[in-house]
Amino acid sequence: MKQKILDIYQTYFNRKMLVLTLLGFASGFPLLLVLSTLSLWLKDVSWSYKAIGAISLVKIPYAFKWLWAPIIDGKKIPILWRIGRRKSWGIFVQVCLFCSIFAMSRWQPEMGKLYLVIAAVSVSFFSATLDIVLDAFRVEMFARSPDSQGSGAAIFVLGYRIGMLFSGAGALFMASVMSWNDVYFVMSLGTIVGLLTMIFAKEPVLQIKEKQNQKISEFLKEHVIQPFKDFAKHKNWKWILCLIFIYRLSDAYIGPMAYPFYDDMGFSSVEIAYVIKIFGLFATIFGGLYGGLFLKKCGIYKGLYVCVFTQGLTTAFYAVQAYAGHNIGVLVLTISMENFSSGMATAALVAYMSSLCNVAYTATQYALLSSFLSLARDFFAATSGIVLEATNWPIFFIIAGLMCLPSAWVIKKIKQSEES
Repeated sequence: MKQKILDIYQTYFNRKMLVLTLLGFASGFPLLLVLSTLSLWLKDVSWSYKAIGAISLVKIPYAFKWLWAPIIDGKKIPILWRIGRRKSWGIFVQVCLFCSIFAMSRWQPEMGKLYLVIAAVSVSFFSATLDIVLDAFRVEMFARSPDSQGSGAAIFVLGYRIGMLFSGAGALFMASVMSWNDVYFVMSLGTIVGLLTMIFAKEPVLQIKEKQNQKISEFLKEHVIQPFKDFAKHKNWKWILCLIFIYRLSDAYIGPMAYPFYDDMGFSSVEIAYVIKIFGLFATIFGGLYGGLFLKKCGIYKGLYVCVFTQGLTTAFYAVQAYAGHNIGVLVLTISMENFSSGMATAALVAYMSSLCNVAYTATQYALLSSFLSLARDFFAATSGIVLEATNWPIFFIIAGLMCLPSAWVIKKIKQSEES
């Protein structure tokens, strides 16, 4: 027992893990500023559901970050590169991220929608770019001790979740006592955490030589074409891409409309922060842990099948909340089930996508698949406001729940094909 406690202490309580926790925070907190937190702000200033759904497209840079990843990976920033390639990119990108969030904090409705869209796209772009930098930093940090990659990733995700708590529940608590402009200004100061961490962190020992005079065509061939050609060797690769494209559709479809829904039901920012952000976060974490155990016991395809149906059912259960109205007890039940199933579905999809990757192209293929997933979510979610305005809340959630059916059919088709 003593030895186990000592091992845990030596694994997690050291300088590297502290750095990764803080960098995880820096990576996680910008995301909600262009997602649910922004949706609630826009609802407060009387944007239509259609407009709130459409603005989810500002997250598009997350889906295309693989396009400029080779530049981050292989090029140096003039002058700043002397402090280290990863550190220089990290510092530069976080300064840009601060400016972008600060620009969002200055927006007023009378300034028009274009200003906000440009500022939000900038936040998404620099946040996605920061993900590229920090993922590389994390992997290279443990290049000489690969056995620590797992614990490093776990700590990074913990910091990421704390960051989301800051820009989710934290922002909602602040919004109850100050204006949204002031909230976003405080959020912009969150970049200081990652900025100071990057300044004082040690540059990873592993260094990749910059490729001089490499043509764009060579970049594309090495980082896009070849990994995709390898992926296309899968027997059912077209159906696999189709599954990844639609697997999280039920969950993604209600995303932009969730906060406007809570607001319409009469829930305050504080109630949303407590139930959805804090309580819901733990439900997601437990769902992910259970999902991992379930997959290990039942296999990947049965796990995907069960998780996608569970996700559809818990999404449709929001219709019960729509009829219940402002009822905290029903909200706790709704959020618990939906977040738990979302955690399970995420664990199943991540495991499936990881199993598809060739060890020779793991990072590139996974980045491409995850970008494909993000692209699908963003485009589908952008139409959610149109459907809502044509129906009502209960019907909208039932439609969203039924969107699990195409995924279940595709899973069954892939499984039957591989068994034949």
